[in-house]
Amino acid sequence: MLFQNLLSRRFSILVIAALSLAACDKKPAPLEPVRAVKVMTVGESIATTDLEFSGDVRARIESNLGFRVAGKLLSRPAEVGQRVKAGQLLAHIDPQDYRAAAEAAEAQLMAAQTSRDVAGADFKRYQDLHAQGFISMAELQRRESAYTSAQAQWKQAQAQSSVQGNQSGYTRLLADGAGVVTAVDASAGQVVAAGQPVVRLALDGPRDAVFAVPEDKLGLLKTGDTVQVRQWVDGKVLDAVVRDVSASADAVTRTFMAKAALPKDAAPVLGSTVTVSLGLAKDARKTIKLPTSALRLEAGAPSVWVLDPATLTVKSQAIEVNTASGNEAVVTSGLKNGDQVVLSGVHVLTAGQKVSVFGAVK
Repeated sequence: MLFQNLLSRRFSILVIAALSLAACDKKPAPLEPVRAVKVMTVGESIATTDLEFSGDVRARIESNLGFRVAGKLLSRPAEVGQRVKAGQLLAHIDPQDYRAAAEAAEAQLMAAQTSRDVAGADFKRYQDLHAQGFISMAELQRRESAYTSAQAQWKQAQAQSSVQGNQSGYTRLLADGAGVVTAVDASAGQVVAAGQPVVRLALDGPRDAVFAVPEDKLGLLKTGDTVQVRQWVDGKVLDAVVRDVSASADAVTRTFMAKAALPKDAAPVLGSTVTVSLGLAKDARKTIKLPTSALRLEAGAPSVWVLDPATLTVKSQAIEVNTASGNEAVVTSGLKNGDQVVLSGVHVLTAGQKVSVFGAVK
């Protein structure tokens, strides 16, 4: 029994000694490091932006020309970029069937004319016989009806001959005015339908700068406004007047097409690239501009870290971003004059964290 008590005592002493050593070896928890940040003192201003849109030069009148009859395309002298005169041949389809139909209509016209002449002479002779009392009035009326019918058939044949003659002429596609060929949509040997576009012709005359405007900027543009059009090829700036703004958005791009009339004495190259400037457009709301590096997402919404100068801690502040201007975000709400916003290291900070300021931007 005495031996067991001694062992128990020794074991307790060893346990207490081990616990004492473990307590002596425990290190204190490291303090959270104070991060150095760069801040910016923000200030409100009235936003002014110079809105520019890319566009191209187009003819005021551009025609998609096609044949008025169907047939096989024999030749298409017109080529893209070619300048043509009014009445110049652009394309030609096989006229053989239409010529045959015109000849048949001409023959029917001659037959109808002969029948009309015979019926006319017969009616005149019966008029003389009726005047002498040799025939009755009923017989004379029958002869008159025959002449009237022959006259109607002759007019019908005349109209049919005219239609067939026109269709024979429709096998030649002619330019309806002087201009430049901007596109060709059919080649020799192809069978084209009536009305199918074959050649696209930009007629000489007024030129427009055509550009697309996004929906949020549509309110800044209206018919009659003056815009500046800068030609990409030589940098020359022209004053143009907006003459049309589309009433509906494009189904694919969701933008609205606008057309600005270029000066009459300007001679820009068709299809050339231009930049259309609306000038300084003022936003009525006061805004604050921040570098995009200061922005972060919190719960799906943009936010920034705002420094509390008294405690040197940061807190999260939700903001509303209107648009971007270069590498800066235009903030319309959430901040006020004098707020100090953290610009760097925003993704490693936590709410209430203590920081030190190593750089400040005004």
